[in-house]
Amino acid sequence: MEDDLPLVTTSPKIKKEIFVNPLKITDLYSLEHYASIRSDFRAQVIAHKKNRTVAIGPNATLQFEDRLTIQYQVQEMLRAERLYLPEEIQGELDAYNPLIPEGNQWKATFFIEVTDADERKTALEEWAGIENFLWIQVTGFDRVFAVSDEDMPRGNSEKTSAVHFSSFTLDPKMVENVHAGAEISIGIDHPKYQHALCPVPANIQKSLASMFFN
Repeated sequence: MEDDLPLVTTSPKIKKEIFVNPLKITDLYSLEHYASIRSDFRAQVIAHKKNRTVAIGPNATLQFEDRLTIQYQVQEMLRAERLYLPEEIQGELDAYNPLIPEGNQWKATFFIEVTDADERKTALEEWAGIENFLWIQVTGFDRVFAVSDEDMPRGNSEKTSAVHFSSFTLDPKMVENVHAGAEISIGIDHPKYQHALCPVPANIQKSLASMFFN
């Protein structure tokens, strides 16, 4: 992944839930103020994302989301679309707030990355259903497989999408062990794409553990 942040330009239409700390209109910068601080804010988010971004093999990346990363996505969408009316802003918040994880969850944007267009088309066909083979494992426990694209299907039996929205729900004992320092592994076990980090690097481990609320 390059340092510049990929912008997910299609708003996820995930069903409404109860969130730990959803973004509100009053949490956001106005278009004018955001323009004045955008460079510094982007730099802050890029640095923040480095401890939340995991490459799984050569062509897959998992970016773990939190309140700051979702605010960045919303601010960029408002900027790109020049949205400023309260109802327009609230529409974006309703779309993106579900990507802020709850206390026992990790939520992430899952990217399939193949540069060449023809190779990408072939890969998305060969890796159909890959989003269902994405897993996280806390040492001593079974794998937790991702629940992906609850808002709408982004793949079928013939091909997958280059972007998915995935969540991992851990039971309380897993969370307790993560807080205690248990190692975390992440991988994909698709028949035609099998890669894993066992365990993830220390900076990712620390970042993922910090995302749970005590």
